[in-house]
Amino acid sequence: MLTLNMRSSANRVKSQGVGSCYDEQVRLMREGLAGFIVSENKKGRFDLVHYHTVNLRYYVERLRNRHSTVGIGYVHFLPETLEGSLKLPAFTRKAFYRYVLAFYNSMDYLVTVNPYFVERIRSYGIDHPEVLFIPNFVSSKSFYPMSAEVSVASRSEYGIPSHKFVVLGVGQLQTRKGVFDFVETAKMLPEVHFVWAGGFTFGRISDGYEDIKRLLVHPPANVTFLGILDREKMPAVYNMADMMFLPSYEELFPMAILEALCCKKPVLVRDIPLYRDILLDYCMKGRSTDEYASFIKELATDAAAYNRWCEQSWECHQMYSEERLLRQWTGFYQHAYTKGRFKDGGKENNT
Repeated sequence: MLTLNMRSSANRVKSQGVGSCYDEQVRLMREGLAGFIVSENKKGRFDLVHYHTVNLRYYVERLRNRHSTVGIGYVHFLPETLEGSLKLPAFTRKAFYRYVLAFYNSMDYLVTVNPYFVERIRSYGIDHPEVLFIPNFVSSKSFYPMSAEVSVASRSEYGIPSHKFVVLGVGQLQTRKGVFDFVETAKMLPEVHFVWAGGFTFGRISDGYEDIKRLLVHPPANVTFLGILDREKMPAVYNMADMMFLPSYEELFPMAILEALCCKKPVLVRDIPLYRDILLDYCMKGRSTDEYASFIKELATDAAAYNRWCEQSWECHQMYSEERLLRQWTGFYQHAYTKGRFKDGGKENNT
């Protein structure tokens, strides 16, 4: 049996898409990856090590073992995707970006969840690792369309009006997520209720912290901020909503979108290039608060349009099924091992 060790510290910080992605992948690999023994954050020698976060001790470990172990790095962010997320001093930001790129360049393989970023990774001078695209996925055992009773109970729990059309936003509270456009759109549609699930995951260094904090103190009457929720609560939150609206300026492949698709909810996003290859025409795309408001108003008042977009979401969800992604990961891990660079044959393990 081959050995695969997953390395991550994402779950130390609550409410991160990186953590959700890691949990989903470890679960699926342990349940279905044939021919491999899968472990998490273990010490020892392994055939493959898959790094999900860019910890310094992982980098030191990688440099030490790069000639005996196949290293796989998950690209969850690039320097430009951190702009609008974290507010760091210029020197700290520059040093961190340089470190991240060095970490990526030390790998044998890099996996990005969006094909749009394959060339952008290369543009940073990352020339050694093979770069490939494998999308995110979400368990349909956890996220799925639930009964009307669940929706009613969830709205009651969070004080959401039972008779309103509900628009849900999910993500960290930071400038990049488009939270200000979310609120401005809500002001244009007082008859619709808007709910945001997520908070300041990184505290005061979250970009836009002070301005967003003021917004939380005096939100519009039709906007509710739920704060950071445990992921176990999120299926019911998606099901209490009528649709999802995520006006982010920069993303890779948000887990929140996949979760909404699993729950068969229409999804509205900002029209940015990185969505075009992964969402195709299955989701609504807008470029201004006027366009966002127009889409939302149509879904709130036209049952046929609403049902059509529900079906579009379901079709998109099926593109990213667990079964399909398990086949992709299995083929990749086998390829990575076969083509890996081993010292002295390096096929013995002492885990």
